[in-house]
Amino acid sequence: MPAGGKGSRTNCSQSTPQKASNRLISEKSPYLLQHAYNPVDWYPWGQEAFDKARKENKPIFLSVGYSTCHWCHMMEEESFQNEEIGRLLNEDFVSVKVDREERPDVDKVYMTFVQATSSGGGWPMSVWLTPNLQPFVGGTYFPPEDGLTRVGFRTVLLRIREQWKQNKNALLENSQRVTTALLARSEICTGDRQLPPSAATMNSRCFQQLDEGYDEEYGGFAEAPKFPTPVILSFLFSYWLSHRLTQDGSRAQQMALHTLKMMANGGIRDHIGQGFHRYSTDRQWHVPHFEKMLYDQGQLVVAYSQAFQISGDEFYSDVAKGILQYVTRNLSHRSGGFYSAEDADSPPERGARPKEGAFYVWTVQEVQQLLPEPVSGATEPLTAGQLLMKHYGLTEAGNISPSQDPKGELQGQNVLTVRYSLELTAARFGLEVEAVRTLLDTGLEKLFQARKHRPKPHLDSKMLAAWNGLMVSGFAVAGAALGMERLINQATNGAKFLKRHMFDVASSRLMRTCYAGSGGTVEHSNPPSWGFLEDYAFVVRGLLDLYEASLESAWLEWALRLQDTQDRLFWDSRGGGYFCSETELGAGLPLRLKDDQDGAEPSANSVSAHNLLRLHGFTGHKDWIDKCVCLLTAFSERMRRVPVALPEMVRALSAHQQTLKQIVICGDPQAQDTKALLQCVHSIYIPNKVLILADGDPSSFLSRQLPFLNTLRRLEDRATAYVCENQACSMPITEPSELRKLLHQ
Repeated sequence: MPAGGKGSRTNCSQSTPQKASNRLISEKSPYLLQHAYNPVDWYPWGQEAFDKARKENKPIFLSVGYSTCHWCHMMEEESFQNEEIGRLLNEDFVSVKVDREERPDVDKVYMTFVQATSSGGGWPMSVWLTPNLQPFVGGTYFPPEDGLTRVGFRTVLLRIREQWKQNKNALLENSQRVTTALLARSEICTGDRQLPPSAATMNSRCFQQLDEGYDEEYGGFAEAPKFPTPVILSFLFSYWLSHRLTQDGSRAQQMALHTLKMMANGGIRDHIGQGFHRYSTDRQWHVPHFEKMLYDQGQLVVAYSQAFQISGDEFYSDVAKGILQYVTRNLSHRSGGFYSAEDADSPPERGARPKEGAFYVWTVQEVQQLLPEPVSGATEPLTAGQLLMKHYGLTEAGNISPSQDPKGELQGQNVLTVRYSLELTAARFGLEVEAVRTLLDTGLEKLFQARKHRPKPHLDSKMLAAWNGLMVSGFAVAGAALGMERLINQATNGAKFLKRHMFDVASSRLMRTCYAGSGGTVEHSNPPSWGFLEDYAFVVRGLLDLYEASLESAWLEWALRLQDTQDRLFWDSRGGGYFCSETELGAGLPLRLKDDQDGAEPSANSVSAHNLLRLHGFTGHKDWIDKCVCLLTAFSERMRRVPVALPEMVRALSAHQQTLKQIVICGDPQAQDTKALLQCVHSIYIPNKVLILADGDPSSFLSRQLPFLNTLRRLEDRATAYVCENQACSMPITEPSELRKLLHQ
């Protein structure tokens, strides 16, 4: 059973008072607190640990993970709670524990090493460093003892201890060689190139690579495991828009919509409590890895809102609303911020050992007991429970195959996944479609109420600026696209939280983290944890999305201020593009990286490229465009080599080479005719645009930035729209239907 203090999964600090705490007890990270009662003499990342390693001439054992990581929990239970392994670590190593979500720079540097020198990467990440922080051995999860296919953690420790004593110089030389090679390989700069590559070429190659890997039957782009990767769906929608009269354009739209539909019908979506789990362990999206991450919710709600704009199918808007319902209920601080994640593991019953998925799975018996009511009008005897089990694929033996349950923890259990359309389920039992919909909704609500009584998964109540930025975008984009003011207000509350609790006015810097304190308070680490590139990039994106949804220019002004700070702290004036971390913050790390992959989260450089284009559209300042071109040029080689690794950046490249539309609405924001034009814009999928409200005040922020706004007039005193490109504007438009026609061209 995992031990731990405030951040532990089972609060064993109360049940095992005899355990002494280590120095992690003073940390605020829920992940570090989970290890505060280990017999390992853990240090947080910092100078105290480095000085000890140098003084005692010991290698550093660096363990990196996060609080909702299933295999991190496994390694803690098996190895870090083991007294003998604790003794080995304490005698021969300096052990350092890092929350990857607090220190993404440390995580990225050493993950680069692990991926380059082993068969893959992942968490927990285990790396051995010299006292000068250069890596020489790395891996991920290790079982405690040797097995048939894997060497055990104890054996690894003994071998490294021996090598450090016998062959330390050879280890140091090899470490230096590997670090030098990684430095050369990870360098991203403009070099001799003056301009980025052709957007048409990169677009075509990225689409072809995605098309080749597409799963025709179930959607998605791999066999298993399958991740949602919203950046790919976003690229496909953009590709469709610019190629919609071609076969490839139609294909791109079909790939994205089908993937979103299959994900929403699969077990990766929580059909009872809403929201999405982190990934699927199979190609059918059926059995998920059950943790729920804020960054997935923020990006997926945008993808489903865009799918609704494109298709008009309310299936997608309903999924988007469900995600936001989940975030509001489970991941929201009362002051407006958003928590990081919910764990995959939880005890099946109080006092039991946590198991993966225990909170989310069901037996047939449980469902039958909760839904025994007979269904009237069916062609055969039928209960509400039997109807729900048929529709969602529950079976007596359980619908999880043994290959997806290596520890046998889910035998006889079921994950809800939609097996039939409402029409097919209704036809099977001779019922009306609406009657089936009502019965299923009522049944899910009863399961939801029953599930409330189960022990809940651990909540990581850490709040990260970057992920909060993604969630502000999610609420703002969905609120605008679905015409729901309430969602825009939640986006506004999220932005207010960031400004109040995660922004230092004196230095104009963002903080990376803050934490939920007791009684609804907000706590910070001391000294504060300053923001990384992704914090600035994602928050700026969130603020730009919020301005377009709310038309409150204060958010635009703050976005410009943060962009200035980002440029000052992270811009590479020699090679172009942005470093992931500040120079001072990454002092001592062997590499200073530029993130070059759009994965589960987009690369902060990709997002920054979009932000710079939009900021130029809002201000007309040429230096934003110059920076964007320089950034795209720096990443040219990476885009040319593997465009599918940077779909969000390829999208930015296209936006730059196609030029953004400035859609200007002249009118009173409270007037109905203004609202009708704005609603028209929000209802259409237009990724490469900025939306500007010109309220007629020449002293307003936007009028000062873009003097041409003062020349645009309302026609016959009615709200009037102009669509501007390349410093030329359309004729004035007052009818939403005319504006819709123009925007669809």
